[in-house]
Amino acid sequence: MDKFKKINIQTVKKILQGKGYKVSKKDKSFLSLYYTTFASVFLIIFSYSMPYLKNIFLNIFKENKIVINTSNKNFNRVLEGKKIELDNNNESDDVNYEGLFLDIFNFDISEKDTVRLSASTLNQLFKDENYNLQDIRKNKLVKPISIDLLPSEIKSIENVKKRKELFIQIVLPLILEENKKIKIERKTLFSILNKNINSEEEKNWLKSKFKQYGVVNRDLSTLKVRMDEIPVSLAIAQAAKETGWGTSRFAQQGNALFGQWTFDGDGIKPAGSSAEETHKVMKFKILKASVRAYQRNLNTHSSYKKFRKVRAIQREVYGKLNSIELVRYLDKYAETGIEYTEILKKIIEQNKLTDFDDAKILPNSKREKNLI
Repeated sequence: MDKFKKINIQTVKKILQGKGYKVSKKDKSFLSLYYTTFASVFLIIFSYSMPYLKNIFLNIFKENKIVINTSNKNFNRVLEGKKIELDNNNESDDVNYEGLFLDIFNFDISEKDTVRLSASTLNQLFKDENYNLQDIRKNKLVKPISIDLLPSEIKSIENVKKRKELFIQIVLPLILEENKKIKIERKTLFSILNKNINSEEEKNWLKSKFKQYGVVNRDLSTLKVRMDEIPVSLAIAQAAKETGWGTSRFAQQGNALFGQWTFDGDGIKPAGSSAEETHKVMKFKILKASVRAYQRNLNTHSSYKKFRKVRAIQREVYGKLNSIELVRYLDKYAETGIEYTEILKKIIEQNKLTDFDDAKILPNSKREKNLI
């Protein structure tokens, strides 16, 4: 059993030396010098690189924000019948008002180019075009008929139902046309965001949209929230409420469908207002400009931030918008607050305006059809 005894390293060295092999200790001095030199060079390079590395890391993390996705949480709350949470809002509070309505007040049209058609002429035109609300409620298709001015005798139509129908026929294509414009722009936005490299044309397009939606610091999260459609039923209801179904002085004289105020722009002074009250109701060249200004107002003003947040959640959770739910967040649109939102809700329900939420305006060209 002695041959199986443990042999230590000293015994092995003696055996090898006895057989003529040279056994020497490993020279550690060279390795020590090697490691020292390597460490010194590394420290020198690292020291010189620190400022550059710092800038790189700052650029990487400066623009990135931690975004908490609450869509699944909100979806579960909806299923449980609970209210959705509004705390985690990715939209900035800042609004740059410079150039916000520039495209609206610079419509390339003059009063000479506009014609005020009579109510009877409009009714005949709609009949000739086979344009009626009953068919639209069924097939959801609207012809792109653009009327610039309201007929002056609309207030003389005694039949309330006919007066309402004529008003809806006038404003419906205008609202759908502006929503279509936003839809195409929104599609373009997400197409740009999905690219790794953007062209100069795309970058310039983004700059123009930041300006249009009052976005500060090129905040893309804010642009995504603000650039969205307004439910058709909600827009019709507000236009009906603000103009008395097209009969108000502001609508007739200033094409103002939504009663928006201005303190320094062109507008109409409300009757009975005191000298201390400096606000006016905005006036527009054509009805279409009023619709665009209304959408821009809801999409940018700080008073409607909750409205936009809920709209974004609806878009993410359901894939479509619910005007009856959204109307609750327009209590700051009028001085009457919640009472105002209840009136809007009643107008939507009594006139079955949600029938038009899924309506689509027919494209003017093949190119436009492809974009939609």
